[in-house]
Amino acid sequence: MIPNKFSLIPGSITRFFLLLIVVLLVTMGVMIQSAVNAWLKDKSYQVVDMTHAIHKRVDTWRYATWQIYDNIAASASGTSGSDGLQETRLKQDVYYLEKPRRKTEALIFGSHDGSTLDMTQKMSTYLDTLWGAETVPWSMYYLNGQDNSLILISTLPLKDLSAGFKESTIGSIVDSRRAEMLQQANTLDERETFSSLRRLAWQNGHYFTLRTTFNQPGHLATVVAFDLPINDLIPPGMALDSFRLEPDPTQNVRPNQDKELADSVNVNFNSSRIEITSSVNTTGMRLVWQVPFGTLLLDTLQNILLPLLLNIGLLALALFGYTTFRHHSGRPRSEPGAPSAANGELRALKAINEEIVALLPLGLLVHDQESNRTVISNKIADHLLPHLNLQNITSMADQHQGVIQATINNEQYEIRQFRSQFSPRMQIFIIRDQDKEVLVNKKLKQAQRLYEKNQQGRIAFMQNIGEALKQPVKTLAREAAALEGKESQQLAHRADALVQLVDEIQLANLLESDGWKGNPVLFSIQELIDEVVPEVLPAIKRKGLQLLINNHLAANEQRHGDREALKRILLLLIQYAVTTTPIGRITLEVSTDESADDRLTFRILDTGNGISNSEIDNLHFPFLNETQGDRFGKANALTFWLCDQLARKLGGHLNIKAREPLGTRYSLHVKMAARAQESEGEEKLLDEVVAMIDITSNEIRSIVVRQLENWGASCITPDERLTSQEYDLFLTDNPSNLTASGLLLSDDEAGIRKIGPGQLRVNFNISNAMQEAVLQLIEEQLAQGEIQGSPAGVNENAELHASGYYALFADTVPDDVKRLYTEAATSDFAALAQTAHRLKGVFAMLNLIPGKQLCETLEHLIREQDAPGIEKYISDIDVYVKSLL
Repeated sequence: MIPNKFSLIPGSITRFFLLLIVVLLVTMGVMIQSAVNAWLKDKSYQVVDMTHAIHKRVDTWRYATWQIYDNIAASASGTSGSDGLQETRLKQDVYYLEKPRRKTEALIFGSHDGSTLDMTQKMSTYLDTLWGAETVPWSMYYLNGQDNSLILISTLPLKDLSAGFKESTIGSIVDSRRAEMLQQANTLDERETFSSLRRLAWQNGHYFTLRTTFNQPGHLATVVAFDLPINDLIPPGMALDSFRLEPDPTQNVRPNQDKELADSVNVNFNSSRIEITSSVNTTGMRLVWQVPFGTLLLDTLQNILLPLLLNIGLLALALFGYTTFRHHSGRPRSEPGAPSAANGELRALKAINEEIVALLPLGLLVHDQESNRTVISNKIADHLLPHLNLQNITSMADQHQGVIQATINNEQYEIRQFRSQFSPRMQIFIIRDQDKEVLVNKKLKQAQRLYEKNQQGRIAFMQNIGEALKQPVKTLAREAAALEGKESQQLAHRADALVQLVDEIQLANLLESDGWKGNPVLFSIQELIDEVVPEVLPAIKRKGLQLLINNHLAANEQRHGDREALKRILLLLIQYAVTTTPIGRITLEVSTDESADDRLTFRILDTGNGISNSEIDNLHFPFLNETQGDRFGKANALTFWLCDQLARKLGGHLNIKAREPLGTRYSLHVKMAARAQESEGEEKLLDEVVAMIDITSNEIRSIVVRQLENWGASCITPDERLTSQEYDLFLTDNPSNLTASGLLLSDDEAGIRKIGPGQLRVNFNISNAMQEAVLQLIEEQLAQGEIQGSPAGVNENAELHASGYYALFADTVPDDVKRLYTEAATSDFAALAQTAHRLKGVFAMLNLIPGKQLCETLEHLIREQDAPGIEKYISDIDVYVKSLL
């Protein structure tokens, strides 16, 4: 029995440690509770002390209030003179009392007589005595019921602070005090009132106001108010902003409270804050100190940090002892006849080993050579064991590097023999069925051949079916194009789409079978883009989208690569973006990679809803998932795979990123070497040509400016243009601004279209169309210049000389033109309209019709306040006048 007694010791120690843990937890809780209660009690005592001090201060200044009203004010009201007293008028109805002692200063607001001045001087002298040793700011307000004037006496430098009275803080304080005192004077049942805590901003002073009302028969009530500071009453460590003074509802219920009720304090837990409240006796007010829970926790932890750490350390030791002895006591004691945990683990391990051996697809046999017995075997080995002579197998395996082949029941087996490293007398045999492996290998090879045959058959099938469909589809497209009518146009469009789909299927077959051969040529990227834009423009116009082409490459830069493959990729991607974009715009950006000059990046960005990840998976295999669609059809599920394969043939790849609310970005990277640039000394197409750019959109402006500057033109905007600066071309995207010759830029025009005399509408995305439109406009302007220099202009000049007003015209009209420039620069539209009207009258009187028309257009632009148009037409009038002179 002795061993049994000693075996109980670990259990007793475990219970002891458990009890110690409980005691330490209780001790920790009691310690924290005691610290919190001590902190709350200490702060409560401080708040009560403050309420006593505030009550004492209120009683003191109640007495001072009665002294001022009964003695000082009453004695001063009996005198009518103010001998020796002087006052200074600071502002209207604001007067400053001049006095020798400057502890307090006094201001009088409103009209008053000598008795009020004498009363102010006596009250200031009395308060000099009371406030002589004070360092915090004190103030008194006396609303005189005799003449309704307001007296302010304060230790603040009132004369300096009231220099700008209405705009200063002193003015706002006085106005608010007067309003409070007048309100109290009109209230019959309030003899004495208190304000909440206030803050004096520039001195960080906190105070509250004591207001006392004195009723006088036959006069308005007199109100005396004192601003009583509390900065000196607040204990250190308690923030001023955390206090507030508010009415106490309990004092209204029990006005005659005893001292115990006056000294009572309440602690309330309000949300995440603690409120400690104490009543101020005989005032009907209570003082509230509000502090966050964090302050309580920090102060409490600072007070009990050392004992708390010690307690936590003891708790950790107790937990360590409990777990250690519990583990020790949990070990089973080995007794005779009782199964041990080690035996259980051995049995579990043995069962797992047997399960593993039974599941092996090979024959496994472990043989003890000395005792000639089988230690481990599975079903396959047991089936072959009667037919095996292990002694002979061991000797033959030693002679053939441990591997032999044996035939059992006309079946061939491979037997591998290993000697155990743990026990050299143990032999391990691995038996493999060679016939079964050979059969499996034959099946795998047959499956591989069948797969390759199916692949070749599929490629041949797709190629043949593409060839078979190509000719009938083309015939159908030609016949549909020959028909007339709206329905025939739709049929022709669908037939063209079918032809394109067959071509794409054939191209996919060539790419998959490695039969595609490229045709590298030297070409211009900009010319390629000019071919792509007209092909995608009908679909873009049909959906009301906007297309922006932003080509950052040089204008004359050429690349060497497969032009048709790149064109097909861009067409397919833009068409896919058009289908998946319901509203917004599609942008094509072309740039050179920073890593290498021979690598180009084409980014196509749309503002659609973004494509799904399942659609992006079509990049790796065509027609793998469904695609989005619109009312005109579904997107081509072959596009991504076809574009990626072509991009890889061009030495790059296709990357697609989509975000559902923002749209999709297609990044095409290709490798195309650039041809060496020629010298820059040659003259450009638009050298010395100045173009006025009046374009609202920043992106369109940058595209157009880049094109013009690449051709050698100089670009200016209406904001940059000088008053008299001339220009050769005018380009705008606002039809209302195109009042004379110029180019109207658009993104939905198929090329160039004439919309008026000297006015062309052109697609800024097509570079060759822009170039042709600019050249055509320059030719028309040159032609007009020759016409203006013809005898018709000479006739107008001759008529002006014949009219007899040439000298008067030369003296007055150029000055009016200069006046137009000056008034336009100052944006004086009223004067500008008068000058333009006067010029129009001069031209009409002299029968100068072109000048009259220019002035009429200028008047219209002045009414619209169109600054760029005004500057342009003033310049045209100036040129016309100079031609006449």
